[in-house]
Amino acid sequence: MKENSELRSIARSQLKGSWLAAVGVTFIYMIIVSLSGFTVVGPIILGGPLAIGFYGYFIRKARNETVKLENLFDGFKLFGSSFLLFLLQMIFITLWTCLLFIPGIVKSFSYSMAFYILRDNPNLGASEAITASRKMMNGYKGKLFGLYLSFIGWALLSVITLGIGVFWLIPYMQQATADFYEDLKGRNEASIAEPNGQSN
Repeated sequence: MKENSELRSIARSQLKGSWLAAVGVTFIYMIIVSLSGFTVVGPIILGGPLAIGFYGYFIRKARNETVKLENLFDGFKLFGSSFLLFLLQMIFITLWTCLLFIPGIVKSFSYSMAFYILRDNPNLGASEAITASRKMMNGYKGKLFGLYLSFIGWALLSVITLGIGVFWLIPYMQQATADFYEDLKGRNEASIAEPNGQSN
């Protein structure tokens, strides 16, 4: 796979000239998620569709496709499956975390590609997307963890700027993660084509 430094470099090149748009989408996404938190069920209902749209925004940029603000809401076209995917992820990760904290973190990385997979394969069910993600991430969870860890300097900068920098950190990380998925997907098509197996 591409080195993490290369993934970050690719992400920067894809965001060049469109940082403000990416920051704007991130800001709107975070506002909607925050407002939904005023009700107990809001994040559960909106979490899945918004994740599909938010991740999809950066996938489009990774593929040099035209991207617009309204793409943030594309996930509502897959409302049922994205809602169920979010719910299953939340249940599985919570159960693993209750067992032990570290397994919960490991499983969150195992399931991390599920929304990307569902977006690209809308005919898959939620549990199939989770299973495909688990197979795809087999042997690569540490790689993704290392990618996230490489943004620690930007995270510290976000703290120094009283949180303002987070609106640049999140798009940067999301773009790099989208490129991680693109690189990994080409090596794991069978994980999506044959999703049968245990989903948790």
